[in-house]
Amino acid sequence: MRVAIYARPNKGQTLDSAIQLIQLLERAKIHWNVSDKLAELLARAGMQLPPNVVFLPEMGLPAETDFVCSIGGDGTILEAVSFSAEHGVPVAGVHTGRLGFLASISYGGLEDLVQRLKSGDYTLEHRSLVHLVDDKGMFEGRNFALNEVAIMKRDNSSMITVHTFINGKYLNSYWADGLIISTPTGSTGYSLSCGGPIVLPHSESFILTPVSPHNLNVRPLVIPDTSVITCTVEGRGKKALLTLDTRSRAIEMDTSFTVRKERFEAKLLRLPQDDFMDTLRNKLYWGADLRN
Repeated sequence: MRVAIYARPNKGQTLDSAIQLIQLLERAKIHWNVSDKLAELLARAGMQLPPNVVFLPEMGLPAETDFVCSIGGDGTILEAVSFSAEHGVPVAGVHTGRLGFLASISYGGLEDLVQRLKSGDYTLEHRSLVHLVDDKGMFEGRNFALNEVAIMKRDNSSMITVHTFINGKYLNSYWADGLIISTPTGSTGYSLSCGGPIVLPHSESFILTPVSPHNLNVRPLVIPDTSVITCTVEGRGKKALLTLDTRSRAIEMDTSFTVRKERFEAKLLRLPQDDFMDTLRNKLYWGADLRN
């Protein structure tokens, strides 16, 4: 078995978790690799790494990788999915960030995680991805996202107009700061903060959520994920911002792009105690009434 460990170069609990995880993997006789930025962090902390254990995420995963362990917050998981999902490699998220909605494994649960990896006592949750049809190679071939595709204003304070079609049929021209096209997984992220609904992970849908729309009668829309969405952006500025989860590119106004469901899915490792409903209540305080 081989585990690739990925983390942003943050100190504190991220560093402590990485060191502890490596020690546990060594003890369990599980092969491991670390991403380049994490390797630099470990080296600065005085840890001597064996040869040939460092990998470059932009170049792909080491051969025969069975799992990716993401150490950080939900943003770190989104980055890990960007280089693991196409290869069908599951991601286990260790939470050292703030919210930790997707990253469900605590710092104190690392030993349990390694034992379950070795025994196979876990489940794999399949999450749909959104695919950006991109013939310009803006995202170096990784033109998919776990949470959302978003088009946003960039150059000035003026709103943009996003002409939107579903399966070739005109839907609406969103006059707004932007438009979010999210998966069910992304419904608890940026879309939620802009007034979008929470959608259960396996609902087979997309959510179109405008960002600060000028027209108050424009509301989020849930559509089947078999739909093909085409958008053209216009505005007073020269460029808009197109994002795939944590990655972004500036695009020219009058650019058109198409969004559809990705042909493959992301795999998230879940332990027996993980439950979406519990996470809603415990992380987002869903339905909590402070008066009681």
